[in-house]
Amino acid sequence: MRGKHIKRISKLKKKNGWLSIVLFLLTCIAAVGILVYALVIFVNYLLITKLSTECEKVLYLSSVYDESEGEAFSEQVLKLIGDSGAEFIIRDAGTGELLYGDVYNTCDYEGNSASDFRGDYPVIFYNDTRYSFISIDRTGDIGFDWAGIRKIISELSDDDLDEDLEGYDPSDQAMDFAFSLGSSEQVRLPIWIGTKLDDKDVFFIGKGYVTINIGDLMFLVIVSGVFLVLFTVIFLLFIVNMVGNIRSQARAMKLFFFDLVTKGHNRMWFYYNGEKILSRRRNASYQYVVVNLFFAKYNTFCLCHSVSEGEEILRTIYKKIGEHLKKGELYAHGNPEEFMLLLKVTNQDHIVDRLNLLIKELENIEGSINFTYHIGASVLLPSRDRDGKIVRRKDIDLEIEYNNACTARGTIPSNEGSSIAFFDVKLVEEKKWQDQVEAHAMEALENEQFLVYYQPKYDPITQELKGAEALVRWQSPEFGFIPPGKFIPIFESNGFITKLDHYMIEHVAKDQKKWYDGGYHCVPVSVNVSRAHFIEEDLAEQIRDIVDKVGTPRQLIEIELTESAFFDDKNALVKTIDKLREYGFKVSMDDFGSGYSSLNSLKDMPLDVLKIDAEFFRGDNAGERGRLVVAETIKLAAALNMKTVAEGVEQKEQVDFLASQGCDLIQGFFFSEPITGASFEDSMKARKANKY
Repeated sequence: MRGKHIKRISKLKKKNGWLSIVLFLLTCIAAVGILVYALVIFVNYLLITKLSTECEKVLYLSSVYDESEGEAFSEQVLKLIGDSGAEFIIRDAGTGELLYGDVYNTCDYEGNSASDFRGDYPVIFYNDTRYSFISIDRTGDIGFDWAGIRKIISELSDDDLDEDLEGYDPSDQAMDFAFSLGSSEQVRLPIWIGTKLDDKDVFFIGKGYVTINIGDLMFLVIVSGVFLVLFTVIFLLFIVNMVGNIRSQARAMKLFFFDLVTKGHNRMWFYYNGEKILSRRRNASYQYVVVNLFFAKYNTFCLCHSVSEGEEILRTIYKKIGEHLKKGELYAHGNPEEFMLLLKVTNQDHIVDRLNLLIKELENIEGSINFTYHIGASVLLPSRDRDGKIVRRKDIDLEIEYNNACTARGTIPSNEGSSIAFFDVKLVEEKKWQDQVEAHAMEALENEQFLVYYQPKYDPITQELKGAEALVRWQSPEFGFIPPGKFIPIFESNGFITKLDHYMIEHVAKDQKKWYDGGYHCVPVSVNVSRAHFIEEDLAEQIRDIVDKVGTPRQLIEIELTESAFFDDKNALVKTIDKLREYGFKVSMDDFGSGYSSLNSLKDMPLDVLKIDAEFFRGDNAGERGRLVVAETIKLAAALNMKTVAEGVEQKEQVDFLASQGCDLIQGFFFSEPITGASFEDSMKARKANKY
């Protein structure tokens, strides 16, 4: 799956942009909806008000006619109503037959009752067949018939309007429709209003007019104008705010992707854009490589020169990398001394050629200084489905791939020249094992899962037990029996080795105390102390206090350090060794001959014991030249008043040779492999002697 932070970036960018747009659209829709709703409410109110006035007129005329008695009198009433200018008709309530009025009247045959006008005298509205402008729904609510109004407007062209208005007299009630802002300043729409007369069993239907004055229209225009102005202001403010937010977001994203040192792109930009490139369908068939380029000894350069000069070098490297890349490839600055690259390649040889060319260009960018670069590479092959068909890398997580490249680069020794290392799945297993070891280390220490094994040291002439070396083994409930090579390097790299050193010194001291009190012929046991421990100024005091707390004689504990420790702070190391010897401990150098400064170390270090590296007795070192070196080393140690111990001895010929050269002690499988404390105790039972 893609990295979580990359998903958050994509989500943030989409969310901010779309949220502003959605809010803007919703605001516009809400504003328009409010305007339309307000106008509809107002127009309907205006319509009902106008209709109410016309209804009162028609109901008055119908009541006059209803109260007339006798046919002759009714005829006279109808004539008087007609002479007053009112236009009306009378229909039979049962059959709907026209009983009185113009047979060519424009009253629609069917009408509808409106809920707003129901009462003691319910009315029925009939649309004018020529000018239909109202509608009544099933619930009786009355409103405008907008389709009919559009039809009116379309039928009344300019010529028709001029013809209708020719010779128009505003007092002429027979005029069906009139519109003249210049003269009457009103719009008159015809509507037929009827009511049933129960006494006469007829419908009295009169013609009324809904008159809309210029004042009504002006009110609508003013209200609409005010709303439009407010809406425009809000619209502009929202646009300004939205543009400001988008610009702010763009600036924020630019800063988020900006690298302060190189003035270019940073890690997050690389992850985000790299995943976009890798996940595109058109790039699915291409092979890519993710590169971690490490500027070795950058901190040393800054220490010798300055941080500003170091950053200038980083900017130059960044620029050179950019010149090396092609279209569709990415690069960025990660940690201070690291650069990140995404290259499109064809095969591993192509990768090596391109990276070697890049290294060659970068090694001499300063001119007088030859820089070193370590490169880790993680190859991304095309992704395929179960059928072998190439598919998109839709779930690519570039951060994981870059970490793989970093893991590969981490396998290059720090003192090695410019090198390239490729990621392998085995490295993942090693990293998982490292994580598991680190996770269980403290628990193992507290539960005493680390066991002390002893490898005896013998006199090559008398073959008597003269000493031993304490070695650690890990008996883990989760992983079983673990040899030291599987966890010691991890502890040395993460600093846990110092805690293990204390643990081993304490447990060896306890064993020695038990054996000493038991009357056994105790021999000195050497305990390894890591080079990481020697940076502590009070190391000698720590060891002294641990041994004294147990109550073990100090001469029974020998402190053993590797030759590599002599490459650190020599003055501090000499000071610690002097203190240890002053406190009564013997000090030995392990693996003599494995480094390149051994003779110089012997000159400066006040040591008691010299352990000759086992490699002198294996492979090419086992020849005459190796024998010569071993023989001279033994002589040199004797001249410096130091005892010698040969470790890794496995053959009788080696024992005989070492005995002939005066080697003091031999340690190796020829005499004994590392054994448990109980077995080592058994080896001493038969050799009880006086205590020291």
